[in-house]
Amino acid sequence: MTDGVRLRWRALPPRTRVLLLVHAAGFLEGTGWHAADLARRGPHAYSSFPPAIQVFFLALVVLDPLVAALVLGARRAGVPSAGAVAAADAFANWFGNWPWISADWARLLRPVGLLPITLFALFVLASSRPLWRALSADPVVAWAAPIREDAPDGPAEGRTDHGSQPRRNGAHR
Repeated sequence: MTDGVRLRWRALPPRTRVLLLVHAAGFLEGTGWHAADLARRGPHAYSSFPPAIQVFFLALVVLDPLVAALVLGARRAGVPSAGAVAAADAFANWFGNWPWISADWARLLRPVGLLPITLFALFVLASSRPLWRALSADPVVAWAAPIREDAPDGPAEGRTDHGSQPRRNGAHR
């Protein structure tokens, strides 16, 4: 099983790997915070929030590591899952914390709390499209595909569709 993950990671461009690692780190960090809150205060750790948000924050103890596993596995399903969980987490935090935000907006500038959650959600959403594209092709097949010896090095004489010519490794320019 890990061989498939290794092959998928090897086939990815370096910037895609970095994006996936940042996503995973953010979700694992979120897992740690929610697990610590649950360990310190029990199932009523978020009692100041509405009941639906309480349930969601408790569910993040499971959802965050699940998304991190999908992302670390370079699974395409991890991209929309990450976007949905990050957006829902940011929305729930903004909704639940709106009373103190409206009372003192300067608290948003603190490095812990709503600011990093919001920035992480924006980062995940902004990087979703490039990750979706990078993971859309089957990288295991692309990486393991044999080199075609019969493919031309360049475009054939007289052809103008340079963008659709396959390279020797089967990739398109």
